[in-house]
Amino acid sequence: MPLHRLDVPAPRALPFAIGTFDTIGPLSRAAYPHRHTFYEIAYVTHGSGSHVIDLRRWTLRPPHLCFITPGRTHHWQQHEQVHGSVVLFDPSFLLAHPSDRALLRALGEHPSLPLTGQAAARVEDLLDGMRSEYGEGQRGMPTVLQAYLHILLVHASRLPAETRAHSGHAAQTRDAAPGAAASLAGRFVQLLEPPGAAGAHTVASCAAELGVSVGYLTAAARSATGRTPGQLIRHAQVLEAKRLLAGTDMTVRRVAHDVGFADPAYFCRFFRRETGASPGQFRREAHEGPATESTTLW
Repeated sequence: MPLHRLDVPAPRALPFAIGTFDTIGPLSRAAYPHRHTFYEIAYVTHGSGSHVIDLRRWTLRPPHLCFITPGRTHHWQQHEQVHGSVVLFDPSFLLAHPSDRALLRALGEHPSLPLTGQAAARVEDLLDGMRSEYGEGQRGMPTVLQAYLHILLVHASRLPAETRAHSGHAAQTRDAAPGAAASLAGRFVQLLEPPGAAGAHTVASCAAELGVSVGYLTAAARSATGRTPGQLIRHAQVLEAKRLLAGTDMTVRRVAHDVGFADPAYFCRFFRRETGASPGQFRREAHEGPATESTTLW
């Protein structure tokens, strides 16, 4: 599956870009499944068709915000005249506001947010400010852009609960769980997000990387998410397998290997137990049309 990396023009050399769908280029409307190493925020103002994000189809009803986090698959389907703004940035751009990672993870679980007139006007004002700052390129530009981005994410996270529910994903209360447990669980989930990461990790290896004991990690994950670390790893493996089965022509043996299973037969039993379908059946059904089930890691 194609993996797009952020390629910003020199001499700017900033892990950030903003433009329109037209100025960013044809990849901003790519009609084939792909994923990024970077974050993407798309503000769609006009257009029809649908946006497929991790096997879910979102009908375009502008204006709305779309949030794509690293590792998620997406593509635009049967789209006509999609217009608006696109913001792209690497995870390193969030260093000034590390809490923005949690905001983006939560927003990524309801990635297509319809906006009211007032909310749309606020978003447009923020994006206009970002475009002006980016275009002028004056001293201190990175910190101003980071501030604009932080305000945009906070504003989006404040949208009424009914708006988030209407998007297809009700906000989950555990996303806002306070304290050290939620912070640790969030960092644990981040370890599982890159392509192939879930299959390369065990609960013990994650605990060691995070500098905590397995018992402490287990307690934190249960407190913040209601699931054990092992359950979260299995869920991440299933999600990665779904992405590969739906978005590539890789053999089941290769998919099994890439999500951490040396034995394809065992992977098939695991996948059927977790999803109720064999890998082949899931691939056939996915090619008939994007699924509608939730794919959240939480």
